[in-house]
Amino acid sequence: MIRFFHKYLSLIISIQLLLWTVSGIYFAFNKIELVRGEQYLLENQAEDLNLEEVEITFTAKNLSFIKRLDMWIIKAETDSGLIYSDLSGKNLEALDEEGAKEVVKRKTNLRPLEAFRIDKQEKRAEYRGRDLPLYKVTTSASDGINVYVDAFSGAVTAIRSDSWRIWDFLWGAHIIDYRERDNINNFLLKFFSILALISALSGIALFFKTLRLRS
Repeated sequence: MIRFFHKYLSLIISIQLLLWTVSGIYFAFNKIELVRGEQYLLENQAEDLNLEEVEITFTAKNLSFIKRLDMWIIKAETDSGLIYSDLSGKNLEALDEEGAKEVVKRKTNLRPLEAFRIDKQEKRAEYRGRDLPLYKVTTSASDGINVYVDAFSGAVTAIRSDSWRIWDFLWGAHIIDYRERDNINNFLLKFFSILALISALSGIALFFKTLRLRS
Protein backbone atom coordinates (compact mmCIF):
# COMPACT_ATOMS: atom_id res chain seq x y z
CA MET A 1 0.00 0.00 0.00
CA ILE A 2 2.80 2.42 0.92
CA ARG A 3 4.63 1.56 -2.32
CA PHE A 4 1.50 2.20 -4.42
CA PHE A 5 0.76 5.48 -2.60
CA HIS A 6 4.35 6.73 -2.87
CA LYS A 7 4.64 5.77 -6.55
CA TYR A 8 1.60 7.69 -7.77
CA LEU A 9 2.02 10.61 -5.40
CA SER A 10 5.58 11.08 -6.65
CA LEU A 11 4.31 10.94 -10.23
CA ILE A 12 1.80 13.71 -9.53
CA ILE A 13 4.36 16.09 -8.07
CA SER A 14 7.35 15.08 -10.20
CA ILE A 15 7.08 18.02 -12.64
CA GLN A 16 6.91 20.57 -9.83
CA LEU A 17 9.81 18.87 -8.03
CA LEU A 18 11.82 19.14 -11.26
CA LEU A 19 10.95 22.85 -11.55
CA TRP A 20 11.98 23.44 -7.95
CA THR A 21 15.30 21.71 -8.60
CA VAL A 22 16.04 23.48 -11.89
CA SER A 23 15.12 26.90 -10.51
CA GLY A 24 17.12 26.28 -7.35
CA ILE A 25 20.20 25.38 -9.41
CA TYR A 26 19.81 28.55 -11.50
CA PHE A 27 19.47 30.71 -8.38
CA ALA A 28 22.52 29.09 -6.79
CA PHE A 29 24.80 29.58 -9.81
CA ASN A 30 23.78 33.14 -10.73
CA LYS A 31 24.58 36.10 -8.49
CA ILE A 32 21.52 38.25 -7.90
CA GLU A 33 23.64 41.42 -8.28
CA LEU A 34 24.51 40.41 -11.85
CA VAL A 35 20.93 39.36 -12.60
CA ARG A 36 19.78 42.83 -11.50
CA GLY A 37 22.31 44.42 -13.86
CA GLU A 38 24.39 46.18 -11.22
CA GLN A 39 27.51 45.52 -13.33
CA TYR A 40 26.20 48.04 -15.90
CA LEU A 41 25.99 50.91 -13.42
CA LEU A 42 28.78 53.47 -13.28
CA GLU A 43 30.18 54.57 -9.94
CA ASN A 44 28.58 57.77 -8.73
CA GLN A 45 30.84 60.70 -8.01
CA ALA A 46 30.09 62.50 -4.75
CA GLU A 47 29.01 66.11 -5.25
CA ASP A 48 28.52 68.88 -2.73
CA LEU A 49 25.20 70.66 -2.27
CA ASN A 50 25.07 74.22 -0.98
CA LEU A 51 22.08 74.20 1.36
CA GLU A 52 21.94 77.99 1.18
CA GLU A 53 20.47 77.54 -2.28
CA VAL A 54 17.40 75.81 -0.84
CA GLU A 55 14.57 78.37 -0.74
CA ILE A 56 11.64 76.26 0.41
CA THR A 57 10.49 74.35 3.47
CA PHE A 58 8.42 71.14 3.54
CA THR A 59 6.32 69.28 6.03
CA ALA A 60 7.31 65.81 4.96
CA LYS A 61 7.84 62.29 6.28
CA ASN A 62 11.04 61.97 4.29
CA LEU A 63 13.12 64.49 2.36
CA SER A 64 15.87 63.76 -0.16
CA PHE A 65 18.17 65.88 -2.31
CA ILE A 66 18.89 64.21 -5.65
CA LYS A 67 21.17 65.19 -8.51
CA ARG A 68 19.13 64.88 -11.71
CA LEU A 69 21.49 65.33 -14.63
CA ASP A 70 22.95 68.82 -14.03
CA MET A 71 20.57 70.09 -11.36
CA TRP A 72 19.76 69.35 -7.74
CA ILE A 73 16.14 68.52 -7.01
CA ILE A 74 14.09 67.85 -3.90
CA LYS A 75 12.05 64.69 -3.38
CA ALA A 76 9.56 65.04 -0.52
CA GLU A 77 7.37 62.22 0.75
CA THR A 78 4.22 63.80 2.20
CA ASP A 79 0.84 62.54 3.40
CA SER A 80 -0.61 63.34 -0.03
CA GLY A 81 2.14 61.59 -1.97
CA LEU A 82 5.52 62.36 -3.53
CA ILE A 83 6.45 65.92 -4.45
CA TYR A 84 9.36 66.82 -6.73
CA SER A 85 10.62 70.38 -6.94
CA ASP A 86 13.73 72.38 -7.70
CA LEU A 87 15.63 74.10 -4.90
CA SER A 88 13.43 77.19 -5.20
CA GLY A 89 10.26 75.17 -4.60
CA LYS A 90 9.00 75.21 -8.19
CA ASN A 91 7.19 71.99 -9.17
CA LEU A 92 9.44 69.85 -11.29
CA GLU A 93 8.59 68.84 -14.84
CA ALA A 94 9.15 65.21 -15.80
CA LEU A 95 12.09 64.32 -17.99
CA ASP A 96 11.47 64.00 -21.70
CA GLU A 97 12.71 61.11 -23.85
CA GLU A 98 16.07 62.75 -24.54
CA GLY A 99 16.57 63.42 -20.85
CA ALA A 100 15.88 59.77 -20.01
CA LYS A 101 18.43 58.64 -22.60
CA GLU A 102 20.96 61.11 -21.21
CA VAL A 103 20.50 59.57 -17.75
CA VAL A 104 21.37 56.15 -19.18
CA LYS A 105 24.46 57.59 -20.88
CA ARG A 106 25.71 59.11 -17.65
CA LYS A 107 24.80 56.42 -15.16
CA THR A 108 25.48 53.20 -17.09
CA ASN A 109 28.02 51.81 -19.54
CA LEU A 110 25.21 51.02 -21.99
CA ARG A 111 24.36 52.91 -25.18
CA PRO A 112 20.71 54.07 -25.23
CA LEU A 113 18.65 53.78 -28.40
CA GLU A 114 15.04 54.78 -27.73
CA ALA A 115 12.99 55.89 -24.73
CA PHE A 116 9.31 55.16 -24.13
CA ARG A 117 7.28 56.71 -21.31
CA ILE A 118 5.22 54.32 -19.15
CA ASP A 119 2.27 55.63 -17.14
CA LYS A 120 0.35 52.43 -16.41
CA GLN A 121 1.22 49.38 -14.32
CA GLU A 122 0.99 46.02 -16.07
CA LYS A 123 1.02 42.54 -14.55
CA ARG A 124 4.30 40.64 -14.88
CA ALA A 125 5.95 43.74 -16.34
CA GLU A 126 9.71 44.09 -15.96
CA TYR A 127 9.20 47.34 -14.08
CA ARG A 128 6.53 46.12 -11.65
CA GLY A 129 6.81 47.56 -8.18
CA ARG A 130 8.42 50.80 -9.41
CA ASP A 131 6.85 54.23 -9.10
CA LEU A 132 5.28 55.63 -12.25
CA PRO A 133 5.76 57.43 -14.53
CA LEU A 134 9.06 56.06 -15.76
CA TYR A 135 10.88 55.57 -19.02
CA LYS A 136 11.86 52.31 -20.65
CA VAL A 137 15.13 52.95 -22.44
CA THR A 138 16.22 50.30 -24.92
CA THR A 139 19.93 49.81 -25.48
CA SER A 140 22.30 48.43 -28.08
CA ALA A 141 23.24 45.48 -25.87
CA SER A 142 22.89 42.13 -27.63
CA ASP A 143 20.83 40.46 -24.89
CA GLY A 144 17.99 42.98 -24.99
CA ILE A 145 18.90 45.08 -21.96
CA ASN A 146 16.27 47.65 -20.97
CA VAL A 147 16.96 50.42 -18.47
CA TYR A 148 14.07 51.91 -16.50
CA VAL A 149 14.44 55.55 -15.46
CA ASP A 150 12.19 57.40 -13.01
CA ALA A 151 10.61 60.25 -14.98
CA PHE A 152 10.94 62.76 -12.12
CA SER A 153 14.00 61.82 -10.06
CA GLY A 154 16.05 60.57 -13.00
CA ALA A 155 17.08 57.54 -10.96
CA VAL A 156 17.81 54.23 -12.67
CA THR A 157 15.19 52.07 -10.95
CA ALA A 158 15.78 48.77 -12.80
CA ILE A 159 17.98 47.13 -15.42
CA ARG A 160 16.48 44.12 -17.15
CA SER A 161 18.31 41.59 -19.31
CA ASP A 162 17.71 38.04 -20.51
CA SER A 163 19.33 36.78 -17.29
CA TRP A 164 16.72 38.62 -15.25
CA ARG A 165 13.87 37.38 -17.48
CA ILE A 166 14.98 33.76 -16.98
CA TRP A 167 15.30 34.39 -13.24
CA ASP A 168 11.84 35.97 -13.15
CA PHE A 169 10.21 33.04 -14.98
CA LEU A 170 11.95 30.47 -12.79
CA TRP A 171 11.00 32.42 -9.67
CA GLY A 172 7.35 32.23 -10.78
CA ALA A 173 7.79 28.49 -11.30
CA HIS A 174 9.52 28.13 -7.93
CA ILE A 175 6.70 29.77 -5.98
CA ILE A 176 4.02 28.51 -8.43
CA ASP A 177 2.75 32.01 -9.16
CA TYR A 178 2.87 32.60 -12.89
CA ARG A 179 0.47 35.56 -12.84
CA GLU A 180 1.95 38.03 -10.35
CA ARG A 181 5.24 36.22 -9.60
CA ASP A 182 5.28 37.83 -6.17
CA ASN A 183 2.82 35.88 -4.01
CA ILE A 184 4.72 33.32 -1.92
CA ASN A 185 1.63 32.61 0.16
CA ASN A 186 -0.55 31.13 -2.59
CA PHE A 187 -2.63 27.94 -2.37
CA LEU A 188 -0.73 25.94 -5.01
CA LEU A 189 2.61 26.44 -3.27
CA LYS A 190 1.16 25.26 0.03
CA PHE A 191 -0.59 22.32 -1.67
CA PHE A 192 2.47 21.02 -3.52
CA SER A 193 4.72 21.61 -0.51
CA ILE A 194 2.48 19.39 1.62
CA LEU A 195 2.39 16.74 -1.13
CA ALA A 196 6.19 16.84 -1.38
CA LEU A 197 6.47 16.38 2.38
CA ILE A 198 4.08 13.43 2.31
CA SER A 199 5.99 11.92 -0.62
CA ALA A 200 9.28 12.24 1.27
CA LEU A 201 7.84 10.71 4.44
CA SER A 202 6.26 7.83 2.53
CA GLY A 203 9.57 7.23 0.73
CA ILE A 204 11.40 7.04 4.07
CA ALA A 205 8.75 4.68 5.43
CA LEU A 206 9.01 2.51 2.31
CA PHE A 207 12.80 2.36 2.65
CA PHE A 208 12.67 1.09 6.25
CA LYS A 209 9.84 -1.31 5.44
CA THR A 210 11.85 -2.80 2.56
CA LEU A 211 14.96 -2.96 4.77
CA ARG A 212 13.04 -4.81 7.47
CA LEU A 213 11.62 -7.33 5.00
CA ARG A 214 15.09 -8.09 3.61
CA SER A 215 16.47 -8.69 7.05
